[in-house]
Amino acid sequence: MIKLMQTLYKKSKNMSITPIKNENDYRIALKRLELLFDAPVNTPESDEADILGLLIDEYEKKHYFIEPPDPIEAIKIRMEEMQLRQKDLVTVIGSNSKVSEILNRKRKLTVKMIRNLNYKLNISPKILINDYQLN
Repeated sequence: MIKLMQTLYKKSKNMSITPIKNENDYRIALKRLELLFDAPVNTPESDEADILGLLIDEYEKKHYFIEPPDPIEAIKIRMEEMQLRQKDLVTVIGSNSKVSEILNRKRKLTVKMIRNLNYKLNISPKILINDYQLN
């Protein structure tokens, strides 16, 4: 990655990219990326935007770690993304009442449900096997 960054830097003498070391650097990088966001492809500005994006991403991974959602939240998020309703999960989870119990945290997911959710909704088993609180 460093070689890629050095190669891109050499293409543009106008680029002045520095590491993001603190929140102030981070905010400045975000503002600069906002200005460069719609730069035409294969221009020094688009190269700078690509590099800034990588630096920002690395900083965010270290300083703004987001916990993955619990299994039920992951199901609800995917349902929203796929515009599914509760009744659409009957073939995946079981009866209407089972779907309701799962989504209302009154019943735990079974291995079979996890397999079906992984296959039908493309939710990672790594997320679905996590423990969660029942109501």
